[in-house]
Amino acid sequence: MRPPWDQGNDIAVTGVRVVITAPEGVNLVVVRIDTSSPGLYGLGCATFTQRFAAVVSALESHVAPLLVGHPISDISEISRLLHFSSYWRAGPVLNSALSGVDMALWDIAGKRAGMPVYSLLGGRLRGDVPVYLHASGATIPETLDHAESLIEDGFTHVRLQTGQPGLGAYGAPGRPGGYPLAPYPDGWSVQHYLAQTPRLFAAARDRLGDDVELLHDVHSRLTPKQAVVLARSLEPYRLFFLEDPIAPEHYDRLPEVRAASPVPIACGELTTSVAEAARLVSTGGVDLLRCHISAIGGLTPARKLADLCELSGVQTAWHAPADVSPIGAAANLALDLASPAFGIQEGHIYPDVVHEIFPGTPVIEAGYARPSTAPGWGIELNEKLAAAHPPVVGAHERWAATVRRPDGALEAP
Repeated sequence: MRPPWDQGNDIAVTGVRVVITAPEGVNLVVVRIDTSSPGLYGLGCATFTQRFAAVVSALESHVAPLLVGHPISDISEISRLLHFSSYWRAGPVLNSALSGVDMALWDIAGKRAGMPVYSLLGGRLRGDVPVYLHASGATIPETLDHAESLIEDGFTHVRLQTGQPGLGAYGAPGRPGGYPLAPYPDGWSVQHYLAQTPRLFAAARDRLGDDVELLHDVHSRLTPKQAVVLARSLEPYRLFFLEDPIAPEHYDRLPEVRAASPVPIACGELTTSVAEAARLVSTGGVDLLRCHISAIGGLTPARKLADLCELSGVQTAWHAPADVSPIGAAANLALDLASPAFGIQEGHIYPDVVHEIFPGTPVIEAGYARPSTAPGWGIELNEKLAAAHPPVVGAHERWAATVRRPDGALEAP
């Protein structure tokens, strides 16, 4: 569907294919766009792990027919076309599909120009990208052992998560049967969490010292008032940020939580549109914006958010655990390199099998991520190896249903 001003002289989209692979047991969705120029194609990340099949269906049934024949140069036009085409717009399924297309088109643009994507965004403002990794354990000493090993490897920013009685501890192993007299013995107790977390960071400062930057993820489990209580209890330990203190259903309360918090607030990975993420910045709800770039539609909207953050005195800390493909990680790094709003980047060290499936995957060493300098994302896809790691069906949905409070009520995973 060519726009009315196009005369058919540009290179056009000839095909859209979707590849799903799970080399780490996490479903990654990758979009490949082929073009009318022989050998020219692009790769994009459309990963929505928990609903990967819905994204695939949206791409194959609805998005691909709109794209075939469209000029590949019109990235903004295509982004708007796909956004408006369903009438009821946004949401993680549609935006993940849009993201895969958007990133693939930026990959093509970089390859045509013979430049990495970050050069198309204005070029480097820094060398490599500082990242933080996650330290966890079933107990506070185990968590600090893990943190020490990361610091010894050169990491200066470390997120700390520790277990507690029951199975509901986020980001760390729990201790089964922690509440034997409760209706749900393996539940997660907010009271225990609010008491234990300051003890974790007190022990961390005592053992790790003052030079390391410490972070923590609440994972959206607190009420606004509980979030303020936690933030104030952590003031003596000078956190780099406190992440996702409240659920997205209560994001209208974030400005008051941030105003009452003595530690920086990072939030936004559960936003599912660029407008929703922008409101977190424009209303004063965040110190660091942490979007999952695939969920908001890809590099094109994320670039606008980075500019908004720069003008608003907010920093970026893009979401990038194992459920972001190496292509999505490369998109994060392109923004990190080119944006003055950069704060920190979440890191994930991909195992060897991922590097084999995705040659050119960014490497993390000594606290820094090193992006590829090759044109586009600098990442290829070995589809034969990818097919040897088929998607995992149902695992993430079952995991979400296991997190409950001791009384049996479902909690945020």
